[in-house]
Formats: sequence, structure tokens, C-alpha cells
Amino acid sequence: MKMNFAGKASALYDATLSLIYPQDCAVCGASVEARADGVACRACWQKTRAFTEEDLICWKCGVLAPGAVPEEKRREVRCRRCDTEHFTAARACGVYEKALRASVLALKREPHVAPRLARLLFETGQREPLRSATRIVPVPLHGERLRERGFNQATMLGDALAQLTRLPLDEWSLVRTVHTERHRAGMDERARRESVEAVFEVRRPRLIENEIILLIDDVFTTGATVSSCAAALKDAGAQEVFVLTVARPVQ
Repeated sequence: MKMNFAGKASALYDATLSLIYPQDCAVCGASVEARADGVACRACWQKTRAFTEEDLICWKCGVLAPGAVPEEKRREVRCRRCDTEHFTAARACGVYEKALRASVLALKREPHVAPRLARLLFETGQREPLRSATRIVPVPLHGERLRERGFNQATMLGDALAQLTRLPLDEWSLVRTVHTERHRAGMDERARRESVEAVFEVRRPRLIENEIILLIDDVFTTGATVSSCAAALKDAGAQEVFVLTVARPVQ
């Protein structure tokens, strides 16, 4: 009875807010019915491709893999393009499209993680092998970039996840020591890798040593940034470095 009442109260609250402060969906322009959905409407969330445990993926980098294998063989699936990456395994909540893309772009402008996005991060982070993580570390911004933007979107994601998992959020140990050029859409993979090579450093190795790190960022593109972060974390004594991002493009 209490849950039913709470649900009705929440729906009434959303309906009232929609009338007083209407918000258009950043994807289709329709009205956003529930504030928990953030900048996208329910229909656009439903049309956005979210990954599930049923998807066949490269066990290391998380890219979708063709074909089918028996359940017991899933951990052996490898795309081989990620063999040299320094992270242990990477996962994304879904494809960089529709509601997820709009959520990522909105987060670059405003430091707010919608409850629906936070819950999706939590659910993805509870899957194997990420669920064994002991510490959350956001991909850091350089100090100059941080002053320009006013916040680090990866830290916002990490904080939202930490509240749900009760894992410690460590936003101080890993730092970006070099202010590099922003990744542009036209940059190829080699250029991206060269731009982030050896630009991260662990300043508090005692907090990292023997930990299983869950490295958080918004988008997994080539994997260059998170791989460079993972290298620094492993050099500081981390046991494993898992990567969790909101989205990744289909490759």
C-alpha cells in the first residue's frame, strides 16, 4: 500500500512539474514526463540500445561480437584489437545514441546525473567482472580544463555510482599532468593515443595499491584515454582496472 501511494505521489509530482516547468526531450522534442529520466523522454529511453548480459561481447573491451558461443565460452571471446590495452575489462551501459548521447552531452554542461542514468550505471557495474571492484576512480580533467568547465563530468558519474554501491570515490589519487588538445571528431585512433600517452599520474599510490579499480568516464571511443589511466594505476600497484562508461559507439 505504501509503495503504491509513493508511486502515485511521484507520478503526481512529475505531472505537476511538467505543467509548471515543461521540459522538452533533447532527442525528439516531446515532453519529458518524469524528472528521473533527465533530458530524454521515456519513449526515447526505450528506443536507446542498452547492453544486457545476453549480448555477446569481447570480454576485455566490451565491443559487440558477431555470432554465438555457449555460455561457458563467453569469457574467451576476444576481438584481439584490444590485446595491448592496459585495462582488465571495459563495459558501457549502451550505444552512444538517442537518450544516452543526450545525457552525456547534457552532463558536459550541467553537473547533474539523472536517477535513470545512475541506475543504469549501477546495473552495468554489478555485472561480471566489474562487480568485484573495491574503489571508484573517475578519469580526471587537467586543472586548467576543470577551471574552464567548473566540474568533471566523470566525477559526477562516479559520485552517483558511489552513492548506490557504497564504494569509496577517489577523485584525488589519479591526476592529469598535461593539458592536451581536445579530441576532435576527425582525429584518428593513433592521434588520440599520442595525445594521452603518459599524461596521467597517481599522486596517492597508497590508496591505489592492491585495490580493484572501477575507472569511470562518459564515453568509450578508442579506449586510448582509459588505457593510459589504467597504465598509471597499475604502475601504482592496482590489482585490476575495470572501466565503466555511459556509452560507446557501435564499431
